Amino acid sequence: MTSVAADVHAEAKGSLQVKPGPILLMGAPGVGKGTQAKELVAKWGIPQISTGDLLRYNRDHGTPLGLKAKEIMAAGKLVPDELVNAMVAERLKQPDTANGYILDGFPRTLGQAKWLDEHIGAGPDGPGGKGGGGALPVIAVSITVGYNELLRRITGRRTCPACGTIYNIYLQPPKVDEKCDLDGTPLVRRSDDTEEVFRERMRTYESQTAPVVEHYRALGRFEEVDGAQAVSAVAAGVEAAVERLRSSGTKAAGTETKTK
Repeated sequence: MTSVAADVHAEAKGSLQVKPGPILLMGAPGVGKGTQAKELVAKWGIPQISTGDLLRYNRDHGTPLGLKAKEIMAAGKLVPDELVNAMVAERLKQPDTANGYILDGFPRTLGQAKWLDEHIGAGPDGPGGKGGGGALPVIAVSITVGYNELLRRITGRRTCPACGTIYNIYLQPPKVDEKCDLDGTPLVRRSDDTEEVFRERMRTYESQTAPVVEHYRALGRFEEVDGAQAVSAVAAGVEAAVERLRSSGTKAAGTETKTK
């Protein structure tokens, strides 16, 4: 199932002085988590594992797990943790996870976090096979941006339907109001880029992830990085956070560092 993995070149090398291991990259809608995940994939040569990608891959390829998920989704139901966990477990058996991986959208709940900790804790020869980042535990790095800034990023987003260029009327406005700089096509706004939808997404994110944050904070495996910076500065902050968490081993429970 190697096609699930992001294209990663074996020669990709970063400045990280420790083995990345499994990294949970967290962040509310609009913080730029996807951009940072791609930065880390390219820099460290480790894959990004997205539950959304896993679900689509298994469904489209008709795997036993995918057929079960397809039936559940067709009935309008949420795919249960047990099935998502099974897909993640299969993905972690792939050899490209040996040095680590970026987790995107998983674990989303406390139950998933506890399952993942137990699964990885089985060691390199346990249920996770030879992959899974060895016996290194999951570390969580959360990219944080203020609510009002996130709101501007989401509600100000506009896209050219002709060429796909993305603008932001507050942060990266087009030269002519609501028109693409490249071809003059009127820009469009996604139906879910509204304040109402954003508020609901934030409520869902906070209610689901708060227990996950507290879980990893209590284990001394959690740091925050200021996301209201340039992309390169945020990437450097994430790298520094990973370096500290991996180098320090097991930190005292309840400690936390905020990187700026």
